[in-house]
Amino acid sequence: MAGQFDGRVAFITGAARGQGRSHAVRFAEEGADIIAFDLCDQIDSVAYPMTTREDLDETVNLVEKTGRRIVAEQGDVRDYERLRTAVAHGVAELGRVDFVLANAGIMPAVGEQRNDIAAYVDSVDVLLNGVYYTIEAALPALLDHGEGGAIVITSSTAGMNSLCPRFSVRSHGLAGYHAAKHGVVGLMRYYATSLAEKNIRVNTVHPTGVATPMILNEPFEKFMSDHPEGASALQAPLPVELVETADVSEAMVYLCGRSGRYVTGITLPVDGGITVK
Repeated sequence: MAGQFDGRVAFITGAARGQGRSHAVRFAEEGADIIAFDLCDQIDSVAYPMTTREDLDETVNLVEKTGRRIVAEQGDVRDYERLRTAVAHGVAELGRVDFVLANAGIMPAVGEQRNDIAAYVDSVDVLLNGVYYTIEAALPALLDHGEGGAIVITSSTAGMNSLCPRFSVRSHGLAGYHAAKHGVVGLMRYYATSLAEKNIRVNTVHPTGVATPMILNEPFEKFMSDHPEGASALQAPLPVELVETADVSEAMVYLCGRSGRYVTGITLPVDGGITVK
């Protein structure tokens, strides 16, 4: 049975596990081929274990099981030239780019590293500058076929309001996370207006806590145990503790698919109501 993304190609950063892997598999199920990009290495300001090459290989395996093709590249979204090279390799094999999911992210807001100024710098470099570099690296290929497309940026509820309810929870890492997640909303609006005449739609998705290794890890659990006053940031009006990766992937499919063909410039929460509480 044909999927709605047959003949299309999605470029997805942070694709080795978590939300990015979920997006890659879900888009492949809808018929898209995938260009997957991930660091597969550790950043010093991040307390929890980050992705590995084995994680990216598993994404490749899962996408190929759907019958779709995938080009997987290891690299850093802080490196614009590396992103350009990865896109070029993907286009050489798969032919085009139709969707850009700027998803790569870090959470340097737990562990002792969170109090280092480097945690702020890394947050902004990965979560804001990395999004800009991702879009700019993919944009020539997105424009080349002249058929339009879609860009979706992964923001957060921290891009809509504050997730720092008390003085005791504050840190350089959490400040940088908020600054970047708000900043990508500005980038989204810039691209939504400037690319509209090219029939390229641009939106942000704002999840609450998602059940991935970014949150389901020992440093995060210890932080929440030491600072239970911070738990209110993840307490949603709806009876949900953490959303699943699939819930975010369905939002991505909606915004990139026919259902979202007239949707651009929006901030879409997937948060159980946190944004409005």
